[in-house]
Amino acid sequence: MKPLLKTLTEIASPSGHEDAIREAVLKLVKPHADEIRVDALGNVIVRKGRAAKNGKRVMLAAHLDEIGLIVSHVDANGFARFSTLGGFYPMRKVNTRVQFLNGARGVIGLEQPAHLEDRAPAMDKFFVDTGATSAKDSPVKVGDAAVFDAGFSDLGTRLVSKSFDDRVGVAILIEALHALKSSPHEVYFVFTVQEEVGVRGAGPAAYGIEPEIGLAVDVTWANDQPQAGERNPIKLGGGPAIKVKDSLMLSDPFLVEGLTRIAEKNRIPVQREVLEGGSTDARAIQLAGLGARAGGICIPLRNIHSPSEMLDMNDVNNTLKLLSAFLRSAEI
Repeated sequence: MKPLLKTLTEIASPSGHEDAIREAVLKLVKPHADEIRVDALGNVIVRKGRAAKNGKRVMLAAHLDEIGLIVSHVDANGFARFSTLGGFYPMRKVNTRVQFLNGARGVIGLEQPAHLEDRAPAMDKFFVDTGATSAKDSPVKVGDAAVFDAGFSDLGTRLVSKSFDDRVGVAILIEALHALKSSPHEVYFVFTVQEEVGVRGAGPAAYGIEPEIGLAVDVTWANDQPQAGERNPIKLGGGPAIKVKDSLMLSDPFLVEGLTRIAEKNRIPVQREVLEGGSTDARAIQLAGLGARAGGICIPLRNIHSPSEMLDMNDVNNTLKLLSAFLRSAEI
């Protein structure tokens, strides 16, 4: 799993620019799929099996895109102003390196007076320094997109990288597809686009599939660092978090209880997530077409939406075990 995670996280594919990661995923899933298609938005939809009697049509979703930025203006001195592609926590990004899809690199800077302010600076105070001295010699232009320029670090049980949100979910879906020999269900492994900019890909994909059950495999905040507070006490290494609620959706209660029973039966440690901010593809699946029973399995992650997201491999492996057991179960 570690080599797969390293490969996936090193691919630069921010929201709306998922071409490179999509091509990598297509190569990895092709030998194990009964059917593959790419829809108009760019979602990769992989079918495995057909539903037996009393089986369900199940949709699993993990998003391909990662947090990024896009150039909105290059000033006379060559500094590139930008808009964001996904959630951006300003004070975490000063002096962070970025890599543009055209190969250019730069460093996120902040206007000098803003360094002295107590509150988080407005986005118009940030810029990317590409080393250019004028607009004419800038290596980037309006519309060029970038991602964090950060390497993959193996700390043993724990790994650090950019874009574990949600390349870890993508990796788990790929491994679950590889491992799935039989299931009473018709299973759709869906690798969605543009989740970070408004959960845009999952809805149209679900509309076409018409799933009876939908699960998003995504990340959640590991709330176990110093001074993190007591609400939503998710711990790194504590097991996958079964989504109960987030800011935009309520999980199907029977699905929550079903996942909990499966975890207990298979002695898989799990946590429960009640998230007060953010959401996942599960919301879009739940509301598409005539609707679906929906929920999520979330991998705890520290430093979300940063160049140094941290996960625990025990959580990754237990998420894969839980998802695989879920797909084998006739009682969902």
